[in-house]
Amino acid sequence: MAGPGQVHLLLYTFDPAYVLRTLPELWAGLRLTLAISAIGIAGSLVVGLAGGALCAARVPIVGSTVGLYVELFRNTPLIVQLFFLYFGLPELHVTLSAFTAGWLGLVLWGGAYNVENFRAGFGAVNRGYQEAARALGMGALATFLSVVLPIGLRISIPSLTNTCISVLKNSSYLIAISLPELTTTAINIVSLSFRVFEMFGAIAIVYLALVWALSGMMAVVERRLALPEGA
Repeated sequence: MAGPGQVHLLLYTFDPAYVLRTLPELWAGLRLTLAISAIGIAGSLVVGLAGGALCAARVPIVGSTVGLYVELFRNTPLIVQLFFLYFGLPELHVTLSAFTAGWLGLVLWGGAYNVENFRAGFGAVNRGYQEAARALGMGALATFLSVVLPIGLRISIPSLTNTCISVLKNSSYLIAISLPELTTTAINIVSLSFRVFEMFGAIAIVYLALVWALSGMMAVVERRLALPEGA
């Protein structure tokens, strides 16, 4: 018979109060998820911006190298990349902690997508603006920094938002290298308590809230940086 606050579902007794009893462990996992996701998002934006700028500059060898990086990391599973960083590099005498391998994996994976996001944004900038800047005597670098970058960044924001959300959600893949982030913590609790619905329901709500919050912040940035009508 179900106790107070419990719901009896066929042969499973749903106990929402159990989530409250595991809050300290879940909070510790959430803090790690937030930290590693923040590093992954920030790093992937930096990598994407640098790679997109190099592609926009159309430097033959450098552009090809960036293109190879993008193809490698966009066309292989993130979990394989994490396994290589955490389990493969030690064979080459390079040992990374789970935390380092985790954020580095997210940065490299997200960076590959952001290279394409920025490249597309820079490529969408009206050529007339660049020609006008050149006519005013601005060099290639000054034209990029003053014209292409500000406009291209604004154009790229929607696609950047999608990639940032993916980086946040994909932090759950770090269970593959036993990093005790939110998903790993929840699964460890389930393995001991068998409270499947409570734990997975709780972390699903947390991830949903995090994605909504990130989407909201990016929407504010997009509105603040919106291009004028007809630009």
